[in-house]
Amino acid sequence: MRDQDRQLLQEMFEAAVRAAEPGAAMRPFLPARPRGRVVVVGAGKGAAQMAAALEDLWDGPLEGVVVTRYGFGVPTRGIRVVEASHPVPDAAGLAATDALFAAVEGLTEDDLVIALITGGGSALLAGPAPGLDLADEVALNEILLASGAPIGAMNALRRMLSRVKGGRLAQAAHPARVVSLIVSDVPGDDPAQVASGPTVPGEGGRAAALAAMRDFGIDLPERVRAALEQAEEPPRPDDPGFARDEVHVIASAAKSLEAAGEVARAAGFTPVILSDAIEGEAREVAKVHAAIAREVVLKGRPFARPVAILSGGETTVTLRGDGGRGGRNSAFLLGLALGIEGLEGIAAMAADTDGVDGSEDNAGAFADGGSAARMRAAGVDPAAALARDDAWSAFAAAGDLYVTGPTGTNVNDLRVILIR
Repeated sequence: MRDQDRQLLQEMFEAAVRAAEPGAAMRPFLPARPRGRVVVVGAGKGAAQMAAALEDLWDGPLEGVVVTRYGFGVPTRGIRVVEASHPVPDAAGLAATDALFAAVEGLTEDDLVIALITGGGSALLAGPAPGLDLADEVALNEILLASGAPIGAMNALRRMLSRVKGGRLAQAAHPARVVSLIVSDVPGDDPAQVASGPTVPGEGGRAAALAAMRDFGIDLPERVRAALEQAEEPPRPDDPGFARDEVHVIASAAKSLEAAGEVARAAGFTPVILSDAIEGEAREVAKVHAAIAREVVLKGRPFARPVAILSGGETTVTLRGDGGRGGRNSAFLLGLALGIEGLEGIAAMAADTDGVDGSEDNAGAFADGGSAARMRAAGVDPAAALARDDAWSAFAAAGDLYVTGPTGTNVNDLRVILIR
């Protein structure tokens, strides 16, 4: 890949992240100071950065606790930051959930709870429903991650099988008013879907959970299935207890895609945003993007060159074996690399805006028409790597991983195809 193309792709990613920077995004949505206490709770891969930004912006005392992924913590003054495991829950997440409930216990109508919620909170807030334990929640999480189901289907089950998700944390804080400041990483920016909505009730209870199991072939262990049959329905969005609460989506994929597009425009490319809410199997979404890129290169349609094709959302990877490494962005990009093999003038990137693609340390990767050949030259068959869900190893062999470290925010995936 040409150095200038790689540099432009990095600049676009950095612009997307800046557009979701917690301090700037949060400022217009800060609530008025209450008569009573201000308690901060939060969860997600960007929750610590949001807490630090809130402390800089808030004029008055703050207390509370937020939970983030291991290695994602930052220094704060009055808000305690706890780190736990992601994407699979652990005992630290269980303890963090207990700490959040303790922080909102005994509040009054005069008190205010500010909830700082970003993607990743579903795993970090470990709180199995009655009758289940942490091992059951880990099993559920692993099954959902391997299922290929979209986020809405996974959250239908999570809401039913958790004591914290689906608005239950806010419910525990009432009668205090709860103001949720949310950085959305979900297609469509439904706040009830971000981190499975600990402070925002969502639509659908047991019936939606059972439908998700049926539609996506999700086979739960007998113990978890029994708990699902007995679990209490989560609160509904029209529950009067939530009437005083406020919910604000302060940053989203749409805003970040627009910011990245402006960087491309300044470099002479016409930005085209396909969608900020693309879902589906990563390798299948890659085929569609590759077909569009080939059409532009070979037939000059549907877009004229030079063009920057952007998309966001959350694809999925249905695991087909053991031992593969890499997340949905590297899987998408490996599929794209195979689809554009041999074409000149294309440079592409796919990366997660939180800086971590799946469970590895890379945000994503870079690819062009020569990526597949470079992988083969390094001893890796790219098609075989894609088939065994091992995209990370393929891009590592080609020297095309993109490592940013934690970014402090999370508005899901950024996919860019530059066509000169």
